[in-house]
Amino acid sequence: MARRSGFESGELADAAVHVMLALVQPRHGYAVMQFLEEESAGAITLGPASLYTTLKKLSSAGLIQELGGEDSRRVYHVTATGREVLIRNIERRRQLISMADHLLENS
Repeated sequence: MARRSGFESGELADAAVHVMLALVQPRHGYAVMQFLEEESAGAITLGPASLYTTLKKLSSAGLIQELGGEDSRRVYHVTATGREVLIRNIERRRQLISMADHLLENS
């Protein structure tokens, strides 16, 4: 049996979580790339192909939506469902970090 995509199951890869975090505020694609690079002090960089593939998959899954724009740039924003999925993914990562901290402190 084939494994479900993270976009279907809600268990997102880091790149998708990064993009969704950037889209808590409406942004177009290039602004997402700039935001992530600036906020992470260069630690997170997404190329255009990866970004636009991720945007397409998030949109298809109903986790983000395209907003009407005044120019040719496509502006995206997290949906209510997307926000819930984002929060669950952040909590899952917090639990992982807590477990790692506990294990490393006791080793």
